[in-house]
Amino acid sequence: MAGIVEHVADVLLPVLICVLLGYFLSLIKARFDTKLFGDLVSNIGYPTLVISHLAKEHIQLSTFALVMVAAGGLVLIFAVLGYAALRILRVPVRAYLGPMMLANVGSVGLPVATLAFGPQGAAVTIGFIAVILAAIFTIGIALPMGKPDLRALAKQPVIYAVLLSLVMMATGWKLPKPIEQSFDILAGLTIPVMLLTLGYSLGTLKLGGLTRAIVLSLVHIVLSAIAAFLITTALGLEGRVQSIVILLCFMPPSAITYLPVARYQPDEAPGVAGFVLVSTLMTLVTLPIVLTFWATG
Repeated sequence: MAGIVEHVADVLLPVLICVLLGYFLSLIKARFDTKLFGDLVSNIGYPTLVISHLAKEHIQLSTFALVMVAAGGLVLIFAVLGYAALRILRVPVRAYLGPMMLANVGSVGLPVATLAFGPQGAAVTIGFIAVILAAIFTIGIALPMGKPDLRALAKQPVIYAVLLSLVMMATGWKLPKPIEQSFDILAGLTIPVMLLTLGYSLGTLKLGGLTRAIVLSLVHIVLSAIAAFLITTALGLEGRVQSIVILLCFMPPSAITYLPVARYQPDEAPGVAGFVLVSTLMTLVTLPIVLTFWATG
């Protein structure tokens, strides 16, 4: 048991330290351009990370396709069960369903899965990132806005990086060595920048409705457990891939989903911010439990 606790601490503490550093920067009101860093990750970090990991065959093409199906299943399960839960709790669906169903597999999931399961953890997470990013720029915007922003989705380089990587995985084509090494260097900026930005963003959120945030966060954890069981059982996942998928099912709501709510449903924005923050803080409890007793492959 001591070894397991030490392993969990080794995985989560580096992530927590980076997030807390970003949060500290927000407290001292340090200059931090979240839009610049967000664009840097979206336009350079994610695409190079995708190609860097997938082109090196850290995951087989058939497994990667199965992972993307699992990610789609996660979104669907949260959409159905989340909608029912929000209706029962009488919480505004248009504002809260996006955060409820779209998990933070980037800022939280990617570093945790990479530290816990190595390159394969990153490769599996990339499949989730591609699917959930597509959902964020369609469903995540459509719910509070009333219509999807397909132009924003089409401008996301990570989508094209995934398509290119799939072609490379299918054909066995490799990048020239200098390009491959440059992609490795650029991909390295992704995780630290995302964690710092997440911490800084959480520090600047205007909170509201703490009781509702706690209730919704607990509901989110329950739905995560249901989704993890249904997905791994239905797809027959085994071993390390199963463990990574289980872990990713327990990621908190994506902080990105707060932005369209703040713009198109401003009255509900403080409550959604509270939901995102409380859920993120709860992962400090849930992820160690999941890594210790369930995602152990």
